[in-house]
Amino acid sequence: MFRKTTALAAALTLTACTQFPALDRAVPAEEQTGPYPRLAPIGALVAQTEDPRIAPGDEAALAARRAALRARADRLRRD
Repeated sequence: MFRKTTALAAALTLTACTQFPALDRAVPAEEQTGPYPRLAPIGALVAQTEDPRIAPGDEAALAARRAALRARADRLRRD
């Protein structure tokens, strides 16, 4: 318990000495005073997404890989 407390105290002390970046200068002034961005309807955003990347044969490939990994784990446990 003492080690954990000491480590936590040391970590907090070190993080207190960190220099924070100047975030105020990261956004240009014209963007800070400009209008809010226009919100897009969710339907248009969903329509832009691609089809799922999972192909019909992927399920069988994953099942075969799972079986191979379980067999390998069993072999490693026996050694």
